[in-house]
Formats: sequence, structure tokens, C-alpha cells
Amino acid sequence: MLELDYDNMLATAVGEEYGIAPTELAALMPRCARIHADLMARHAAGELPFYDLPTDRAMLTTVQKLADELRGRFENVVVLGIGGSALGTTAAFRALGALHHNLLPRKKRGGAPRLFVQDNVDPAGFGATLELLEPHETLFLVISKSGATVETGSQFAIARHWVEERQGDAWQDHFVLITDPEQGALRRLANDSGMRSCAIPSGVGGRFTVFTPVALLPLALAGVDIAALLAGAADFMTRAMDADLLANPAYLNGALQYLAYQKGLRISVMMPYSDRLRDVADWYRQLWAESLGKRMSLDGEDIFVGPTPVKALGATDQHSQVQLYMEGPCDKTVTFIAPRDYGVKVPIPAFAQLPELAYLTGRGMDELLRCEQQATAQALTRNHRPNCTIWLSEVSPRTVGALFYLFEVQTLFAGALFNVNPLDQPGVELGKQLTKKLLLHGAADAATGSSD
Repeated sequence: MLELDYDNMLATAVGEEYGIAPTELAALMPRCARIHADLMARHAAGELPFYDLPTDRAMLTTVQKLADELRGRFENVVVLGIGGSALGTTAAFRALGALHHNLLPRKKRGGAPRLFVQDNVDPAGFGATLELLEPHETLFLVISKSGATVETGSQFAIARHWVEERQGDAWQDHFVLITDPEQGALRRLANDSGMRSCAIPSGVGGRFTVFTPVALLPLALAGVDIAALLAGAADFMTRAMDADLLANPAYLNGALQYLAYQKGLRISVMMPYSDRLRDVADWYRQLWAESLGKRMSLDGEDIFVGPTPVKALGATDQHSQVQLYMEGPCDKTVTFIAPRDYGVKVPIPAFAQLPELAYLTGRGMDELLRCEQQATAQALTRNHRPNCTIWLSEVSPRTVGALFYLFEVQTLFAGALFNVNPLDQPGVELGKQLTKKLLLHGAADAATGSSD
């Protein structure tokens, strides 16, 4: 279902300067064993609840019941959220829905509504989306763990007014609140008004919520098999919690990325060779950057660490970024994600007027893209540039579920190696405080550079 090919990360493939030697992995193993023991102890104590989300049958049943209740009532579902409240949904829907889902007639969508993920507060983008929709046939999913996320709150206020103008007191039927189970502004609103709501499990941070109602409800409404998504993650749990570093792809990839960072490879490129997996790289960027980019170590010292994640798409970015990866500074690792089966075969016919392309005749686009990925990996290796490939047997709910789970555990494990807390994001808070201050005291003055 999922396989990590890390040969091209090793010194035997790319040389000793940037490649990982077996002795380096061996030297890290005692530390990895201690990290594993600590993670399992914290998991057993209930401190890492995201580990168990794939097997939470009660949560799955709750989401499916609500999706069944809402299904068929709305033509459009709009997610109002940002960061972890949006990126997982976008990535999973791109991977598992029809690529042009929203352009298909309802019958070809299997009766599922169109799905729009509004993850920004650009008035041009948000306004343009509302212009496409009708209030009476639109459902909004308002997602914020704290209930005080300024971007989501502003979207909610606008959407509520937009619906209320046309639907009157029935506006509440067009909203579901997905928030903390006990506290926060949205939870109070849900309790006071009786509006539909779902709980984000306690202790699960935003960027680890892809297996919660945050993503599961919009995906279920859009026709994605969320039971299979969770089952794929559950199938991978045993491997992701294996104490043996070399048998655990999540631990191993985290360790390889950490060792590469020590050699000066401080940029982590994620490059899916699949249009359907394109947005997995975007989701991974937040997971890797917000979890590992930290000023303070667990010991309270200033360390300023964190690999910089970059997203790319094969084969598109062979013609934009790969030149830099091949001949620019050797400060990157590249992780390819490649399906062995694309699920679609588009044959390439003969084109007599272009004899230079005769070698393509009878091949398929899937074969071309697979060869391009392998050729890029080989070219990077010959240029002594470390890279690895995560192979998926196919792009399906089960494989995508396993992939998400791998990256979540990998990130947690890497956080321990970097000696940082991968579950907080203190660097984001100052920007939030200054945004509020500017709104209270005059953003226009700040924008023009004037002061009192």
C-alpha cells in the first residue's frame, strides 16, 4: 500500500558529504529508541490523542449520521476556516474526489454537493465565491477550535448576514459549527442557539485534525469514503508505532530528514507526481513548518531550528524548480510521492507530422509521468542531491489515509529529534495580536505608514 524508498538519501548513492552513512543511522538508534518509548508512554497516558483518531468509531458514526441528515438538502457546501481547518480538507478532496467535481452536473457527482474551501479573507476571492451561490441552497461549515479565529469569524459574520437577508430566522439551518467540545465562542453559540455542531477532540491541534470532523464532515458530504480513509490510517498504525527504526517508515523518514538537516540540507521539498496529490504538499508545508520551526528548545534555550518546506509538482516543476535543485546550492532534500497505478490510462497516439516524438507512440501518459519521476530522481542522485520516494500502490482513500498518518507521526518524531515541541505554534501569536491592534486603532494609518 505504501513504501518508502530511501536509497537515494544514502551516502552510497549521493556521496558522503550529503548522504547518510549507515553508521550515522546506527548512532542515532539509541536516541530513537528513547523517543519511541517516550511517545508510547505519552500516548498511553492520553497526551497524544491524534494517534487514536483512525479507530474512533464513535466519532465516525457521529459524522456519518450528520452527513446523512444533511445530504440532499444543499447544492453547495462552503468550508469557512484557515490553516489546519482547511488544508487537510483541500488535500484529501483533491486526492479522492473527481478532479473537476464542482464543474460536473449533480447527477455525475452522485448527488453530492459542490464543495468550496474558503481559507482566506481576500474580499475578491470570498466575494466571488458568494456570487456563484444562492443562500437557500448553501451550507456553511464554520471551523475554529478556539472560536476566536479572526479570519473565520469575519467569514462567518459575512456569510450569516448574506443568508439571513434571504432566509430570515432560518439562517441557522445553513450552518454547522465545528469547534472545541466544551469552550470557546462557537461552542457557546452552539449551546445557546441549538445550532448543529461537531466537536474537535480535545488535545488535537489544528494541523493534526485531518481525521476529525474538521475534514471528515465536508469530505463525507462531498461523497468521499471517509470510513475507508480512516481504515487506511488504521491499517498503517502498527507500522507507524513500530519501535524498530528501519521497519517504521514514519520514524525512518523523520530520522533521515533530521540527519540531512545536520549536513546543511535545510530545505525540504515535497514533490508529488500526481495532480490528485498536489495539495498534499500544501498540507505538509503547514505540518512541517508550524511544527518544527521553533526558536526555543524543550530545554528553554534559543536554537532557531526548522527545515523550510517547499511544495512542487511533477512533472510541472521539472520546468521551473528542478534546475535549481540540480545545480543550485545543495541545501535541499526532495521527497517524491508517486502512485504505481494512476487509475487512468490515456494512450498517446501516433503523430506522423512529429517524427521526433515517434518513441511515444503506444505509450500512456501514466507511463510518461512515471518515467519522468524516476528520471528526475536518477538525475538528482547523479548530481549528489539526496532524495527519496514514497510509493503508493494507488491513489485511494486507504492509501491517502496511510500517507496522512505517516506524515503526522513523522512530524511528531522529528520534533523530538530537533528537541522542540511540535504541537505548539508560539510564533504565530504576535501576528494575531498586532492584527487585532491594527483593527482597533486604524489599519489605514498603518498601511500608509502614518502615526499619531
